[in-house]
Amino acid sequence: MDEGMREKIALFRFGLIAPLLNEQVDRTTYLAEVSAKKHDVPCYGEKRYAAKTILEWLLFYRRKGFDGLKPGTRSDRGQSRKLMPDQQDHVLALRKQHAEMPITVFYDYLITKGEILPGRVSYSTVHRFLNLHGLLHGETTKAPERKRFAHDKVNMLWQTDMSEGPRLRIGGKVIRTYLLAFIDDCSRLVPFAQFVPTEKFDGLRLVMKEALIRRGIPKMLYTDNGKIFRSDILQFACASLGIQLLHTRSFGPQSKGKIERYFLTCKTRFYTMLEAEPASSIEELNERFWRWLEADYHRKPHASLEGKMPIEVYLSQIEQVRTVSEPAMLDTIFLRRAKRTVKHDATFSLENRLYEVPETFAGQKVEIRYDERSVHVYEEGKAVAEAKVVRFADNAHVKRDRPALSFKALQESAGGAADV
Repeated sequence: MDEGMREKIALFRFGLIAPLLNEQVDRTTYLAEVSAKKHDVPCYGEKRYAAKTILEWLLFYRRKGFDGLKPGTRSDRGQSRKLMPDQQDHVLALRKQHAEMPITVFYDYLITKGEILPGRVSYSTVHRFLNLHGLLHGETTKAPERKRFAHDKVNMLWQTDMSEGPRLRIGGKVIRTYLLAFIDDCSRLVPFAQFVPTEKFDGLRLVMKEALIRRGIPKMLYTDNGKIFRSDILQFACASLGIQLLHTRSFGPQSKGKIERYFLTCKTRFYTMLEAEPASSIEELNERFWRWLEADYHRKPHASLEGKMPIEVYLSQIEQVRTVSEPAMLDTIFLRRAKRTVKHDATFSLENRLYEVPETFAGQKVEIRYDERSVHVYEEGKAVAEAKVVRFADNAHVKRDRPALSFKALQESAGGAADV
């Protein structure tokens, strides 16, 4: 099992213990409900877990953090447990013929027909393979019941989303902007928000790091199913900080009513001011927005807060806020990740740039974690080497290590040349 799969399993386990960690459920009731269900587990497929096992995960997380939830390495590591290429098409064809058959029954059917050997192909392998091709039999569910809610403690739940912002005319070109914001469910305070030029994850990383440093760490983060909010980086970061990441159901924007209402407030009370005096750059846009946010929005009485101001409600519970003790730590947990095979000259390519690493990694497949400032090689979740940008001009003047020739060898070489 590679490190990527171990992290996915750890994320699944964190999802089960998060409600216990946040003390938002009755422990006995919750454990009884969770242990009675079958769970779709990365790598393992459908499994049930005893309450004792879930409590052990909670203990491991409190002792070692996110790494404590990772499974150990397999004793049969290196042995093939996959479907062979010639089996895959046949299994898919059979599954389409028996689409209504539960996966557990279908797996037994494959064994009975001699299509697979249980010692070579596990149930989890078949489950993952069929899930990848969208051939798991899904149960139909009723439309979810929605009820209005509001938490009574600050930083219990944050909502986040991205909305299209005003367009700027810079140097004769029209530039699009996007407003990325977080809002506290209890106080309606905005921990941080900023206009960014793209819809990529870099904007979310920047805004979330600033929100955490300014206003502390929430227990839960609620968002939609957008690509950046489903990224592995966000899931790893939330799990590392003890934040339970929650997603709305597909096509259910009503579930994020507070952040959507905040965006509407921005359009009616801030964007209208831009029409009279447009911003000339994204930097100016953000400076003006932040002044409006602190002076107007945070200090304006809010109807849903019984006439109190968002900043007033937040500060009334400031002693309950869990702060970021080491802001530099956020740089590490928000690193982007990639896999690369190091060439025999100890180099690899990343985002159209060539990097070099120590020669010990030549020919190996490695995990890369990086941001705009540095690139590192990771093993078992820890940085083991820094990758440097290849500078061809500098390398031309680097002194290479060559084996020294003895005086006797030089004489023999000279004698051999003379004989010829």
